[in-house]
Amino acid sequence: MAQSFHIKRGDQVVVISGSHKGKSGKVLELLPKKQRAIVEGVGMIKRHTKKSQEHPNGAIVEREGSIHISNLMAQSVFDASKRKKNA
Repeated sequence: MAQSFHIKRGDQVVVISGSHKGKSGKVLELLPKKQRAIVEGVGMIKRHTKKSQEHPNGAIVEREGSIHISNLMAQSVFDASKRKKNA
């Protein structure tokens, strides 16, 4: 049975806890078995790549890492909660 999450691919989300708290971006991919999501521009990690035609000497490539679903909140919900606190 497929697990449902409070966010889906393409949603704008905000990181609400962890080392990337406060950053926001678009959900690129969901990993339901691990309960994680890949968010554009958040959680950047460096990967060492082998030699290839694209990178003749090998390279260090920076890409997005995954973030646990519980650390993410939809941007619209986050903005609504901020308005409620300030009012």
